Amino acid sequence: MDSPHTGSRDQAVELLRVETELFALYLQGKPYHPTVETLQLHRSPDQAWVKAELGITCSHRLGEVQIKVFSPEANGLVDWQPGETAFPCFYETQSYELVVQNKQAANLTFYHENVLLRQAVKPLGDSILAGVLNFKNEVGLTEWEIRGEGKMLLRVEMEIFPSKMDYKLDYQNILNEVNAQIYNLAFDFLRRTYQLTGLRETPHQSLTEFFAILQHIFRQLLDAVERINKNPNYALLQDRRLMDANRVKKAGRENIRELAKHPERLREDAKHGFLTIGNRSYTATHLMETRKRLAYDTNENRFVRWMLERIHGKLKELKHRWRENNRTSDPLLITRLDSMLTQIDRVLQMDFLREAGVLKQISVTLVLQMAPGYREVYRFYLMLLKGLSIQSDLLRLSMKDVAQLYEYWCFLKLNQLLGQKYKLVKQNIIRVNRSGIFVTLDRSQSANMVYENPMNGEQFILYYNSIPGTDQTPTLSQRPDNVLTLKKKDAGQVKEYKYVFDAKYRLNPAYPGTPYEKRYKQPGPEEDDINTMHRYRDAIVYQEKSSGEYERSMFGAYVLFPYPDEERFKSHQFYKSIELLNIGAFPFLPNATSLVEQFLEEIIRDSPEKAYERSTRPRGTKEYYADKLAGKNVLVGSVRGPEQVGVAVRNAFYHMPLKNLASQKLLTQIECIAMCQSRKKFINPAKTGIHWVGKVADWKVLRRKEITEVPCRPGTEEDLYVRFTIEEWKRLADPIALGGQGILTVLHTSKYILDRALEIAELRLDTEAELREWREKRRKGRVKVRLDHEEYVDLGRVVEVRNI
Repeated sequence: MDSPHTGSRDQAVELLRVETELFALYLQGKPYHPTVETLQLHRSPDQAWVKAELGITCSHRLGEVQIKVFSPEANGLVDWQPGETAFPCFYETQSYELVVQNKQAANLTFYHENVLLRQAVKPLGDSILAGVLNFKNEVGLTEWEIRGEGKMLLRVEMEIFPSKMDYKLDYQNILNEVNAQIYNLAFDFLRRTYQLTGLRETPHQSLTEFFAILQHIFRQLLDAVERINKNPNYALLQDRRLMDANRVKKAGRENIRELAKHPERLREDAKHGFLTIGNRSYTATHLMETRKRLAYDTNENRFVRWMLERIHGKLKELKHRWRENNRTSDPLLITRLDSMLTQIDRVLQMDFLREAGVLKQISVTLVLQMAPGYREVYRFYLMLLKGLSIQSDLLRLSMKDVAQLYEYWCFLKLNQLLGQKYKLVKQNIIRVNRSGIFVTLDRSQSANMVYENPMNGEQFILYYNSIPGTDQTPTLSQRPDNVLTLKKKDAGQVKEYKYVFDAKYRLNPAYPGTPYEKRYKQPGPEEDDINTMHRYRDAIVYQEKSSGEYERSMFGAYVLFPYPDEERFKSHQFYKSIELLNIGAFPFLPNATSLVEQFLEEIIRDSPEKAYERSTRPRGTKEYYADKLAGKNVLVGSVRGPEQVGVAVRNAFYHMPLKNLASQKLLTQIECIAMCQSRKKFINPAKTGIHWVGKVADWKVLRRKEITEVPCRPGTEEDLYVRFTIEEWKRLADPIALGGQGILTVLHTSKYILDRALEIAELRLDTEAELREWREKRRKGRVKVRLDHEEYVDLGRVVEVRNI
């Protein structure tokens, strides 16, 4: 790697000098960025600096021109020739001083598409043009000009490098992924929803929209037409012409019918006659000749010509309107329009297009849909026809606000990671209305993608720039970038768990000796951004409609920031804090997505209880929650047969021997009764298991003879029994199966487990560890709980919990 001289890193030096006969231009600033140096960005695999693109165009009016650029080896300026690359010394958010010294009386001005940059460079007297250029978060190729009398004298195109991510490995990949994902969504939408029925286009599409789309696809469109030109679609036609018989090379049998209709074309020829009529021989003076030829006047070629002519017409209309409205002079736009018009004129002169006629109607043939070249042209037609308008100028990304781009990419990348494993159900990034198809990914709008987990049918939604139901908060509304809402099924109910993934194009490089480096020992997210995550989790609340009470709806909040070293970041305090507080940060770049991908899979796979446990709860919640899970408030008792069940349901009661209770203190804890119908007493397998559950209204300890609803067996009249009065017996929609086992007397369990169990062995789960293992394995599919007693659940203990 090049090692610049000590002291040059923090000093402003001359980076570019252009000497001409009309003026001298000086651009100076710091050639290095401290964050880039700390993170070792913009290096090749062998740690050499990557090269930066530099293009300088000079007008002939400048005379002799000498150009010098900064070189780290020389620690100063070296000669530069057109076509050469340069050292990457221009960075986002860094300021550069531009000075232009006028050698003659020319009126020099500075031009850049960004009006703020144009206004930053102003004349100082008659001979100096100076100002400070700061490209903020704009990254990529940028172009600016020095003009004289309104005409271009010098044009400079240079690359602005990002300071928090690698230009080649990260920024360009982000750029490509954003484009690819947006267009994949758009084309998928067109393919699924749009059917061409006739020759029509949206009347509401503006020329600005049309031109923005066309600029992006223009080169690809011309390449597609060039490809068609190499192998155009054609029809094989037959031409029939009446010719002198001596010039016909091959006469077909159809001439016999022709000569029978036109005997005047025959003359008598005794020597060479080939046709004998009576005893005379005749030969033909004229014959019909059929010749085959290739014809390019096909419906597909007419469509290509029609499309190019419409584009040509719209470009001319745009040029005319621009001049008619007396807008600010923009020679670059006019030059671009003229160039596009010229190129369309050129391709329209191709042989296959010159022969194509007028298109009267469109039929979507297999050639248009599948043939190389034609399918691309047809796809571009759909885009132009429907007015695909991508907000925030996503189509023109040569010079881009990298912070905004990173925000867009984070949302799209999260969707891509989810889409690899889960089914996309619905999305509104791509929308259609009468004005056309729109991409709604914009800071001023909201978007969402709905996915479904194929394993359990649960849905989850990734929101961008919105959180439904939380707008009307008692204090201030919050708008994080990305919110993942998981809808988990729990005992027939659907509960929501929300997580914030906030994109922050900010990075603390942990410069040596700084407080951040002393505390965390490595680069990471800014502390302010972590504090913002605390605010999001605590400030975003949801109002329950039935009770009117507010509840915190965020279970976790995480910063996504640009940092490539995932393995090193695992030791960072703000990564470890995710497990402790469910607040922290993830490094997130095109080559650093594994930690986020793994975490997404974990929280989607979590049971509702595990999701709740990830969040930081108020003090005392643990004891309350443990009691709720482990409290033995349900008694599951056996029954003697269908008669007992029928009587119990009709009379809203249940009875059992008092001796079957391990302790009489349990009576005060019992809130519900469940009746277990065994295989021995119920012949029909569909009738076995737990079908009836009732809430206890009251209970009494009585002599057996006092329970008159059911006759007692001889000898049990004086035995003590418990009679439970039931408010109402309710039949379970999904009975709890026996699973090959039964209950000898009674079993105590919790209402929580009873509501979720599929087999009665699951009712035997006692400890928190068993419950935790069971919940997590239930998320993966059906569970089998194995006990150390094979016949009766109430006599056994849990040995194993496994998936089946």
